[in-house]
Amino acid sequence: MTDQQQATGAIPAQPTPPAPGPWADYLAAAQQLDAVRRAASAAATEHQAAVSAARQELSVVRARLAAQNTRLARDLSVPSLELTPSPADRDVAAQAVAGGPSAALAALQQARRTAEAGDALLTESASARPWRPWARNLLIYGPFAAVVLIVQIVLYLVAAPGSVPTYALLCGLSMPVLAFGLGWVTIGFVYGGDPEGVDRTPIVGAIACLTPVLLTCMGVGLASFFN
Repeated sequence: MTDQQQATGAIPAQPTPPAPGPWADYLAAAQQLDAVRRAASAAATEHQAAVSAARQELSVVRARLAAQNTRLARDLSVPSLELTPSPADRDVAAQAVAGGPSAALAALQQARRTAEAGDALLTESASARPWRPWARNLLIYGPFAAVVLIVQIVLYLVAAPGSVPTYALLCGLSMPVLAFGLGWVTIGFVYGGDPEGVDRTPIVGAIACLTPVLLTCMGVGLASFFN
C-alpha cells in the first residue's frame, strides 16, 4: 500500500482477481463501501462549496438591492410599499430555492444579473430625465439678472453724486422688468416645442430679476453708511 493510498483510505487494487470465496466477497464489499464513501465526500464538498458561493451571492444581491431602493425612493419618489416584496413574490422565491444550495445559488446569480440590468436602466433614466422647470428656467433668467446687476454697478460708478437716486429709481423700475420680459420670451423660444406647454415659473423669474436691485440697494446703503 502506497503513502497516498494510506492517506486517502482507498482500497488498493488487487493485481490479480482473488479466487472465489469469502475473501473475494469481502474485497468486493469493501470496494463498494469505498465508492460510497468517496461519493458522499464529493457530495459534501460540493454542498459546502455551493453554500459558500450562495452566501457570497446573497451579500452582493442584498447590497445591490439596498442601493437601488435608496435611489428609487430618493430620485424617483417611488413609494416604499411598491419596493416591498408581496406574498406572491415571496412564494416564487421560496420555490426557486427549494432545491437546496445549488438551486439557491442559481436563483441568486439570476437575481444579481437582474439587479445589474436594473442599475443600467436606472442610469439611463437618470441621464434622460429632464431638468425641473424652475432649474431649467433659472439658467435663462440668471444671465439676464446678472446683466442688470452689472449695468447698475457701472451706472453707480460713473453717475454724478447727486444723480444716483434718479438712476436708481429708473434702473430699479425698468431693468428688472426688461430682464424678466426677455427671459420670458427666451424660454418660450427655446422650449416652445413642448406639446404640454412651457412652464415659465414666473415667481422664480421675478425673484431672480429683482435680486440685483436688492443687492445694489444694499451695496449703496452700506457705502453711504461707511462714508
